[in-house]
Amino acid sequence: MSKHVIEVPPTVALSIIGSDKTFPVRRVYCIGRNYAAHAIEMGHDPDREPPFFFQKNPNNLDISGEFPYPPKTADVHHEIEMAVMLKSGGINISVDNALDHVFGYALSLDMTRRDLQGEQKKMGRPWEIGKAFERSAPVGPIHRVSDVGHPDQGRVELKVNGDVRQEGDLNQMIWKVPEMISYLSDYFELAAGDVILSGTPAGVGPVVRGDSMDVTIEPLGSMTISVV
Repeated sequence: MSKHVIEVPPTVALSIIGSDKTFPVRRVYCIGRNYAAHAIEMGHDPDREPPFFFQKNPNNLDISGEFPYPPKTADVHHEIEMAVMLKSGGINISVDNALDHVFGYALSLDMTRRDLQGEQKKMGRPWEIGKAFERSAPVGPIHRVSDVGHPDQGRVELKVNGDVRQEGDLNQMIWKVPEMISYLSDYFELAAGDVILSGTPAGVGPVVRGDSMDVTIEPLGSMTISVV
């Protein structure tokens, strides 16, 4: 007989390219304004700001290939991101050792109810209502480090209905992946199953039902997400 008073919630697990095993998700950290051009388009000076993070929920990650347009909003924006999956963690991880904790990388999106996020910003409140809603992080299968290494350069591109909206390069990140891992570990105890969304380049903008988003990051390939 189970010792729990309710059924144990299902574990969020992501597929891995070339494997029949899955990657269980523990936490999801997201860095804000990690590309200079995007920071500028959002009205901030990237040269004067330390990194900051917010969180999504594990079950916000979605592998279905569809993004259901969420309620209570009229302005949902796309943000293409590279997801970093950790196989181990700890506290006070050094930059030099940070990449030893990475299992792999994947394509992802940080979909944002921009109007609701904007309202929270004005009032100095947390962003979860704009960021951490159901299925707000479409994600592709994981590429293992043994297959792709640690991508630190490569084209980042998002198209909506065939038109390029976002474009940049992984080498334009203000805070690189090892620095993000190290910084987070100073404030949280990182662990296997943690996911870090590593920021988005300039060009974020709205989508509507019926749109098709093509997401590409070299060398992680492409995926297509339909807005439904």
